[in-house]
Amino acid sequence: MAMNALSRVTLAMAILASIAVLAAQQPEPTLRIASPTEDAIIAGPTRLVAIIEPASAARTIREVIFFADAQQVCKVVRQPFECDWDAGDRIHPHHIRASAVLRGGGRISSTVQTKGLDISEEVDVDVVQVTAVVTDGDGRFVKGLQPSDFVILEDKKPQPITNFASENIPLEMVTAVDVSASMQDALPAVREHAKKFLSGLRTQDQVTLLAFNESVFTLARRSTDQAARERAIDRMDPWGGTALYDVIIRSIEILGRQPGRRSIVLFSDGDDQSSHAPLDLAIRKAEGSDATIYAVGQGRAVRSADLQKLMKQLARVSGGRAFFTEDPERLTVIFEEILEDLRNQYVLSYAAPTNQRDGQWHDIDVKTVNGKYSVRARQGYRLSPR
Repeated sequence: MAMNALSRVTLAMAILASIAVLAAQQPEPTLRIASPTEDAIIAGPTRLVAIIEPASAARTIREVIFFADAQQVCKVVRQPFECDWDAGDRIHPHHIRASAVLRGGGRISSTVQTKGLDISEEVDVDVVQVTAVVTDGDGRFVKGLQPSDFVILEDKKPQPITNFASENIPLEMVTAVDVSASMQDALPAVREHAKKFLSGLRTQDQVTLLAFNESVFTLARRSTDQAARERAIDRMDPWGGTALYDVIIRSIEILGRQPGRRSIVLFSDGDDQSSHAPLDLAIRKAEGSDATIYAVGQGRAVRSADLQKLMKQLARVSGGRAFFTEDPERLTVIFEEILEDLRNQYVLSYAAPTNQRDGQWHDIDVKTVNGKYSVRARQGYRLSPR
């Protein structure tokens, strides 16, 4: 009996020692905020989601507390560690923090900082800049034109050209790629074609690379580093909905207003499902910007009349182009056509009439003097009152 008791004590001690060894071998749990992500743009009802890694460590968590802008939002005591929060109607930056209390004592935490949108109803313009592409009757690009070869009309009134450039014009570009869940099958081809497209730019061209689903992410900040762009593209994974209007606004805000060419290449395969900004605001921002928009619709976009209408409108008003295809391989041709456009652009500027800061739409019509060439350029702009 004494031996049996001793054996039981020895066995128990061995089990406890084994448990202690196994516990010591377990990696320390970490906490990651999965939603919203860093630099996301949020407003209205928002799901806060925290992930414990490794997943097996979740049982060591007593509770997870979410904070938004230093105010406690909710406390969750079991998986999934998530809850809903209303971020409000205005799109402001928010500081989101999740803190997990461990059963054995101690805490682990994670924070993210979301972005705001510097949205104004109109855009203040002193100099109107127009990027133009000129083609002949066979669709070939016309090179070598001079300022005297152009006529610019605003609201049917001639405007004197104050600045002109046709070579070595600085380019600021935003490339925005849809990474929503519906892009699952198309994304591998999109990655490769996007890398080829960006490699075709000049070495001095500045590019910001965005990805968007139900949020907008900066994959690669403004730079001329092609290797950094390619690494960023390889990290793109599909999930979530589509915030098309938000990424249009964000792209225009990134480009801002300064001398030189500004272009947006926008790739999407579906209608907007998740934007916080309304459609009319995205259109007004495009109307107020001098960025040329190239919109590429693939997959479901080919069969969506509403999305095609929006993409064509954005391209037309900015002097860009819209493309639609269900064939991923055709992207090579599409991106080459965009590159050819970018290589054959003229930039013309004129002083905005000082008496027309009325927030109204003002038509722009760019022609060549002889009238035998076709000119594609932005169709107008809005001036906000001072």
